[in-house]
Amino acid sequence: MAGNEQATGVGQLPNPQADESRAAATLTRLAWALWVASLGVLAAHVWTGETWSVAGALRVDGLTVVMWTAVTFFSGVVHSYSRRYMAGSRTIDRFFSRVFGFTLAVMVLVAADSLALFAAAWLLMGLAMADLVGTAEEWPQAQAAASVARRYFLAGSALVALALAALWWQTGATTVSGVAASISAPASLVVLLAAGALLLAAMVQSALLPFHRWLLSSMTAPTPASALMHAGFVNAGGVLLVRFAPVVTVDAAFMLAVVLVGAASALGGKLLKTVQTDVKSTLGCSTVGQMGFMIMQAGLGFFGAAITHLVLHGFYKAYRFLASGSQVAREVPSKSKRTGGMSAADAVVVAATGLAAGGLFAVLTGEGLHGETGLLLAGLVALTALHAAREFVAHASLPTPLRYGAVPLATLVAVAIYAAAYGAISGLLAGLPAVGDPAELTAVHGVVAAAFLAAYVAVETGAYRRSERLYVALLNASRPASETLLTSTEEYNEY
Repeated sequence: MAGNEQATGVGQLPNPQADESRAAATLTRLAWALWVASLGVLAAHVWTGETWSVAGALRVDGLTVVMWTAVTFFSGVVHSYSRRYMAGSRTIDRFFSRVFGFTLAVMVLVAADSLALFAAAWLLMGLAMADLVGTAEEWPQAQAAASVARRYFLAGSALVALALAALWWQTGATTVSGVAASISAPASLVVLLAAGALLLAAMVQSALLPFHRWLLSSMTAPTPASALMHAGFVNAGGVLLVRFAPVVTVDAAFMLAVVLVGAASALGGKLLKTVQTDVKSTLGCSTVGQMGFMIMQAGLGFFGAAITHLVLHGFYKAYRFLASGSQVAREVPSKSKRTGGMSAADAVVVAATGLAAGGLFAVLTGEGLHGETGLLLAGLVALTALHAAREFVAHASLPTPLRYGAVPLATLVAVAIYAAAYGAISGLLAGLPAVGDPAELTAVHGVVAAAFLAAYVAVETGAYRRSERLYVALLNASRPASETLLTSTEEYNEY
């Protein structure tokens, strides 16, 4: 460019050990110290079986210790990663203070017994995340994305406040535990209103359809902030439903509505993922689908499975975001590792793996052995295992013994680990009200399961691609807010 006297160049990456922000180093150590302390509290809870509380304010129970341990671990990883990622940035102190503040807000949220404290922590958590989305102050698009996120989060906070106010009005209780003790069937109109507001708030928080646009508009956030968002923030929707399980389980029809909402987002997220062209947007749509699965599990009454799902999804998604840079590679389009389709032998191995995985989960956990809604939970496990096996078996570059032997074996081992985690977390949640009562299996559940399976098969086989209208609809539905799009490289070229 004319008048540019300095040549463009790429300098050495900043060394976090040289002239590092004291705030970054201190808060990283504090984050890991919180994780160690959380492990201690978890061990004490498992050893003694006790629940600790501060009357009318805080209550440390099984859900609290599980979430404290997971959230502080993710926070420690993000803090450590960010010391190099944010090195040299003039906003590094602000970034670290927001990440640490977000961590504290989540810790307060999952321990809050006071309705007012719960609502305040929910609000602060959202505001901190919106600030993280807008970390890049020099980008108008980043500030626009932060504004979009903030509007959604404020709406979600208003729904939570409405629900809690309705529950206080109905029960006179000012604590979560007091509300749980006062709710009983049949549900009054006020309780159903509160349950509906809680579900909508969970949908906004977890970016379920049709509230997913804030998530897809947040790609201007720094990668570690995106990791924290997808590994922790969106999971709060599931935590909300578990914490207020006595409210959302009071009516069978409402629980079925929760299942339908989750199923719609699980399928919708999978469809949206198929039309994405960049790594972070693909991961974002994957989160929409995974949160749908989590809400489905809550709707079936398997709150232990929902918490297990969000914890394991958090580990997976944090890794995928922090490693997203390594996903960009140059490759000749014709050198695809996928076959044109599965052979008959491939299909048999994949189907057998899925069925074996579902059966193994049922045997190890006891879910689905007696004809209850555990059948649907085991079916979800089988479907997930089938999908995972299909991804590897269809790779022609893998040796046949590996595809037909090691892949199914590894899938079954993964299912066994998942079953163990599910059993452990369900045991920790056993003392919570209404979390151990799965919904009764009905004909409607069967219809929903059949429709879900048919739609899933249509997606997996690519049948949906025959509709150009659907393709365009998916593109439009997955388009971020226009003001958040970076349309020119000059807008983010620092040189």
